[in-house]
Amino acid sequence: MNSVANAGRTSWWRVLARALFWLVMLTTIGSIIGGQMGLLSGKRPQGLGFAAGKFKPCSWKPNCVNSTTDPKTDRPHFIEPLSFAGDAAKAWSHLSRVVKAAPRASVVREDAGYMQLEFSSSVMGFTDDVEFALDALNRNIHVRSASRLGVRDFGVNRARVEDIRARFGAALK
Repeated sequence: MNSVANAGRTSWWRVLARALFWLVMLTTIGSIIGGQMGLLSGKRPQGLGFAAGKFKPCSWKPNCVNSTTDPKTDRPHFIEPLSFAGDAAKAWSHLSRVVKAAPRASVVREDAGYMQLEFSSSVMGFTDDVEFALDALNRNIHVRSASRLGVRDFGVNRARVEDIRARFGAALK
């Protein structure tokens, strides 16, 4: 009788395990297909741009970095601006080449001293909005990078800016 009861329990767990397996598989496949169809890109946010020496502040979500935020009051979102020495126009030109060569980057807007790009993830198609603004007087290029969807970005925006910083510095040498 014990073996019959154990057999019933074993088959119940097998059915549950298979159901969970297929649920995870179908969810994953659906997400990938949805991402490839652009369903996970989100809408372009309003209010982007650079005014009075500032970008739009990051929301409470930890999926944004901003070099114009106050590091004393918003340390999690703060990131250092890109610094350069020498000619501001030359530095801006180098930055433009660096970011345009980045994988899955597309320029949305480019004005004198301001650039807005969209970066999309390779598999799921999530879109991040990235902005740069030239501060020629202080020899800085301010940056803001934020995810459109979700709460966490697992450090993707910060890592992207640091990668751009490294390639920007290398391009100036």
